[in-house]
Amino acid sequence: MFKTYKITVSGQVQGVGFRPYVYSLALEFDLNGTVSNNEEGVVIYVTGFEKSIHNFYSKLLQFPPPVSHIKNCSITSIEYQKFEDFKIIQSKKSGNLNLPLTPDFAICEDCKKDIKNSENHRFNYAFTTCVNCGPRWVITQTFPFERINTSIDDFPMCEDCKNEYINPINRRFHSQTNTCSTCGIELILITSDGKIIEISKENIFQKVAKLLQEGNIIAVKNTSGYLLCCNAEDETVVKKLRIKKNRPKKPFAVLFPSLNFLQKDINLTDAETKSLTSTERPITIISVENYSGKITLNCVAPGLNQLGVMLPYTGILQLLVNQLNFPIIATSGNIHGSPIISQNKDALEKLNNIADYFLQHNLQIMHPQDDSVVKFSNKFQKEVLFRRSRGYAPNYLNININSDEKIIAMGADLKSSIAFFPNNYLYVSQYLGNLENFDVYNRFTSEVNSFLNIFEQQPEVILVDKHPLYHSSQYGKELAKKNAATLIEIQHHKAHFTAILGEYNLFKDKVLGVVFDGTGFGDDEQIWGGEFFNYEANKIERINHFEYFDWLLGDKMSKEPRLSLYSLASEEMETILDEKFTSNEVKTYQYLKNKNKLKTSSVGRLFDAVASLLNITDFNSYEGEAAILLENIILDYDLKACKSYLNTIETGISSKEIIKNIAVDFKNGVLKKTIVVNFLFTLANTIIEVANINNYKHIAVSGGVFQNTTLVDMLLELAPKEMKLYFHKELSPNDENISFGQLMYYLNIKN
Repeated sequence: MFKTYKITVSGQVQGVGFRPYVYSLALEFDLNGTVSNNEEGVVIYVTGFEKSIHNFYSKLLQFPPPVSHIKNCSITSIEYQKFEDFKIIQSKKSGNLNLPLTPDFAICEDCKKDIKNSENHRFNYAFTTCVNCGPRWVITQTFPFERINTSIDDFPMCEDCKNEYINPINRRFHSQTNTCSTCGIELILITSDGKIIEISKENIFQKVAKLLQEGNIIAVKNTSGYLLCCNAEDETVVKKLRIKKNRPKKPFAVLFPSLNFLQKDINLTDAETKSLTSTERPITIISVENYSGKITLNCVAPGLNQLGVMLPYTGILQLLVNQLNFPIIATSGNIHGSPIISQNKDALEKLNNIADYFLQHNLQIMHPQDDSVVKFSNKFQKEVLFRRSRGYAPNYLNININSDEKIIAMGADLKSSIAFFPNNYLYVSQYLGNLENFDVYNRFTSEVNSFLNIFEQQPEVILVDKHPLYHSSQYGKELAKKNAATLIEIQHHKAHFTAILGEYNLFKDKVLGVVFDGTGFGDDEQIWGGEFFNYEANKIERINHFEYFDWLLGDKMSKEPRLSLYSLASEEMETILDEKFTSNEVKTYQYLKNKNKLKTSSVGRLFDAVASLLNITDFNSYEGEAAILLENIILDYDLKACKSYLNTIETGISSKEIIKNIAVDFKNGVLKKTIVVNFLFTLANTIIEVANINNYKHIAVSGGVFQNTTLVDMLLELAPKEMKLYFHKELSPNDENISFGQLMYYLNIKN
């Protein structure tokens, strides 16, 4: 006897080939009915033998499409309905959006073959996609994820594409991003003054490759925004790019033609290989200790023994590297400090003095995104997410939130992100940048408005950082006033701590929170950054911190590591300071130090002081440079040979004592590598000691300092078996996690 069932599936199930997969599965089990998207996911009606329906349901859940993520599902017997066949029907929207937004997926192997096959009608077509790959979030205007709700809708399908779209056995069956060279997106190569060089898809990438070979800089409009590209083996052009982009030392990311090409030049771990070939396809930071290629390393990544590498993740990049026999720089297309550019007009105006040529297209980019960045620790291969953007944002699926309130968290200022909870799901935006930059601030406010418009919801609760001068906080206060919403201020480091508590749902445990970063406005109106917290029974208490030292000259302190050293130096180090400061500077800074009332516990600034003391750098040319250069000295370490620069923590955790003891070692000729290893050991050992003294079995760490993968390895190696360590896994430890942490704090902490 035939029966009818209604099946609902929620999670990351739109824009991932879910409906075509359901269709083929229904045919396999001889079922009739319909499948469609709605504002909550996918809804399926099936009529057939009851056993077949349950087998269909079981297989659907066991073997979903590869890029889908099922969160909830249900199957309910309903009144019998007769269907003539099985159909995919148009989405119906009857309420507000209540499903995850789909991130962008790297080009799949099948599409790579299509664009390389001269007999395929997508040969050399740069925007080739299918149900398993291609842009999603970056083209989203609203949801459900249907072509009509994306910027791809500007390109009506030709007959060939329509036939693929309606063919159940075709890989592009109901692919919402389906286009080809007949009906699709158009590329054009122009000079910096707008003169057309090439438009033919047969020749355009050959021409771009030739220009790169000749030493030109090309601004390539990728599907997520512009990239500035040049030959990574050509020292002259890399130096030219540095000068023109005002980026003297910050490392560039390098795009390799293929995995095989990369593996010929450098040894990769299994974890790095998996990361580089994943659907997220992030930039992966790898060691270049055994590099044997021709990249001008000291120009691409000055003074570093590591390199950010990636593989092509779009048809544009794949077609470009198909013409290359050398790796290329592929860095964000922007002016230093500004957001990645996505509009053709903006690119010509702002990159005109940097790029010699522009490879452009006419697809509208709705949500520009930088490339995501990851790194793996050396000993334990622990993944650390440095930047969460393309391929990861805007979903956060690993959480269940029980609240009826509409909540938006505004995050921090330096590495800005937004977290929005308008329904049953949480959305954490891509990395947005430093809100001190006017264009980044505009991108931030635009992204907030985009979230509110997509979900057709206004926030009832707005969460902001406690810092009174943060742009994100000020904007949040204005929005709260406009919407008559509840405004809650949350301390920066407590947000860091609750971010890691939230990632692992540790709210039932007693947990030691360790938050080490650069700056954060403290509850006592001092600058925090080296904090130890106790979490227990929905309350957070600050139980310890690095001893305060003078905070000098505000933001200038983070840009000049020598100022941190000046603040921490003892009288015995006067000769060291004399080498780094003029007599007038010494007088000025000593006067400020005597008058100063603002103090800091920042471990980030302690890193700066160590870098200055060891003559590694006195000035940061990019954010975090001193800390990166410190870790860069270390190739390996022996934990048994390490010593701590703190005699005891029971009388206080003194940054001044650490600096004083390092200065003694340095004066006595101890190798810089040994000193840096001992410094990191001091931090790791201090964390374990605090945990032991206070009988903690759970330690959760957060803050930008924990992007130091050597410190991560040391902690894992030092911790006894009965002690559980928690590191961020789906978020970056830096300020990108603040928005998520603010939301976790609001929902779980009763202070």
